[in-house]
Amino acid sequence: MSDTGFKAGLRRELRQLGSRRMYILCMIVVPIGMALFFLSLLSEGLPMKAPTAIVDLDHSELSRTIGRNLASQQLLDVSYDAESYDAAMEKVRRGEIFGFFLIPPHFQRDALSGRRPSLEYYTNLTYFIPGSLSFKGFKTQAVMTSGGLMRTTLVSLGMDADEVNSMMQPVIIDINALNNPWLNYNIYLAPSFVMASLALMIMLVTVFSITGEIKRGTSPQWLATCRGRLSTALLTKLLPQTAIFMAVGLFIVWLFFYYEHFPMNGSIWAIAGATLLMVVACQAFAVFVCSAVPNPRLAYSLCALFGILTFSFTGFSFPVPSMYGAIAIFSYTAPVRYWFLIYINEGLNGVDLYYSRYYFAALLLFPLLCWVLFPRLKKALLNPVYVP
Repeated sequence: MSDTGFKAGLRRELRQLGSRRMYILCMIVVPIGMALFFLSLLSEGLPMKAPTAIVDLDHSELSRTIGRNLASQQLLDVSYDAESYDAAMEKVRRGEIFGFFLIPPHFQRDALSGRRPSLEYYTNLTYFIPGSLSFKGFKTQAVMTSGGLMRTTLVSLGMDADEVNSMMQPVIIDINALNNPWLNYNIYLAPSFVMASLALMIMLVTVFSITGEIKRGTSPQWLATCRGRLSTALLTKLLPQTAIFMAVGLFIVWLFFYYEHFPMNGSIWAIAGATLLMVVACQAFAVFVCSAVPNPRLAYSLCALFGILTFSFTGFSFPVPSMYGAIAIFSYTAPVRYWFLIYINEGLNGVDLYYSRYYFAALLLFPLLCWVLFPRLKKALLNPVYVP
């Protein structure tokens, strides 16, 4: 490699980085802003006190007890006492509440006389998380009410209280949430979403810097500055971006584990190394896209589509083994998935680094694959044709 070509190319790219605010915005402001956004959004760990209502059409001692039990639940905020089903449903439509619990007329009388009255609850699952929390709280209260009535009835018929308890709950369930006993959404979701956002920005900036040369018709000059060596040209163009993205990635890791105190049961150095490798892997993926489709518009579209879908098909919110095969196969092409698996192994599970070896190998494989289409990319750079 010619030192003159390397130094001249590096100076050229540093001038370009400093001449456009867009680079600073996309490489520093957006990733760090996304990290702060998600960390603040999920700062409570688990959303609490979803606004709900109760429709008490019985106004009995039993219905008031149910209302007090609902209000005492950690997940629910029974902020309204609606007069009717229609009034409660109107509040749901307006978005003022996420659900309501309905106690029918004569509920206590029918329950004590064995007529099996119905408890109804309605939740708005258009808003998935608060709707799900409301559903969970309502269902818990309905089951507890049903069990309490059954226990009271059986005891009043002469059965022993301990015998009734063993019959109603023959197996005592002891729940132990491994590695995240707080059930903290922040610990699981924030790293995946933030790193997926960082990966998206890495790919878009890489595509912009390479295909921008084709769009402006300056790609032959770019190669000439680096003595016609494509490897030198790419190295000088991407090296400053790599350094900035790595610094941003390590800062985000610091936010996770030292500022927010996410659990670290393994090696922090493994996660830091995985972050550095992910930056290079995302750049290599973008170079591969530019080589396959040396057209700015198409390359942007492919990287943007792939980066956005990364949130869905890489296993953050839905397990990859349960996906359709035609969809699941794309999860193995996303560098951020391997970072996420390393984070699970090292941060949450605390397993030996040996069990993450394949994920590190996969991240190292991306830079090697981008070499396959280098001749095609060089041809496009020497003969730039911009198609709007």
